[in-house]
Amino acid sequence: MRNLSRYRAALLFVGPSVVLLTVFVVAPILVAAVASLTDLDLRGLRDLSSVEFIGLDNYRRLFTDSLFGTAALNTVLYVVLGVPLIVVFAMGIALLLNFGTSRLYSGLRAAYFLPAITNIVAVAVVWGYLYNTDSGLLNYLLSIGGVEPVPWLDQPFVAKLSLILVGVWKGAGFNMIIFLAALQGIPKDYYEAAELDGAGAWHKLTKITIPLLRYATFFVTVTTTIAWIQFFEEPFVMTDGGPLDGTISVALFIYQNGFNLSDFGYASAASVLLFLSVLLVTAVQFRLRRADVEY
Repeated sequence: MRNLSRYRAALLFVGPSVVLLTVFVVAPILVAAVASLTDLDLRGLRDLSSVEFIGLDNYRRLFTDSLFGTAALNTVLYVVLGVPLIVVFAMGIALLLNFGTSRLYSGLRAAYFLPAITNIVAVAVVWGYLYNTDSGLLNYLLSIGGVEPVPWLDQPFVAKLSLILVGVWKGAGFNMIIFLAALQGIPKDYYEAAELDGAGAWHKLTKITIPLLRYATFFVTVTTTIAWIQFFEEPFVMTDGGPLDGTISVALFIYQNGFNLSDFGYASAASVLLFLSVLLVTAVQFRLRRADVEY
């Protein structure tokens, strides 16, 4: 009792978070893991006694499902192209905006952050117009230069690149704020000392600024990678996985099997694999981070 009263304040602060984490994160993961070993479907939700334990059959089925293979490859492409683009784009904007403090720069910060808080449906409507092959603004601008119309959302590979562009545009603003906060935390003394040593703008950028942004860069990389592994909104709203399943992601594959086909056991198996891939990639990133040089 004495120890309990001693840590009462800490328990009061931590307790609600632990309860919420358990109810909304840990419990659903455990339920999905159990459901992945069954043939749970819509009939099973009404009558749990009809649900049968089928072991690893759902996982075997996934590894022979060509659509799941396509979704996995698409997701890898989204991560490989999308994450570096967002990190570089967000850092570049933050570096440029960090030079000024006038109202113009404040307005630009707000403008770049707006996509992060814009509803994805509104985003899909606007970008759908821009991407329209026959009457879209992008093809109109290209036609002025004599370029043939680009099938932005009608050809599988081009559609994937188009969705990546939308994802980068929507995600860069939030990460730009993180880089801006990190930039403003770098002591001015470092730059003054470098100037006394004759360092130019390029050397200050590459020897001081970018190295001291390593913690922000690591955070942005980890969180962005997790988000892109679960890439869902853009293909769901703009293409529904098409054309020819060319833009389907693993997250969208899970949604289609779970909510369109009511094959909850199969969808749960895919979600468990997605969860394990997030854990694996994040663990690798943290492992590589330990080898970082301390300044």
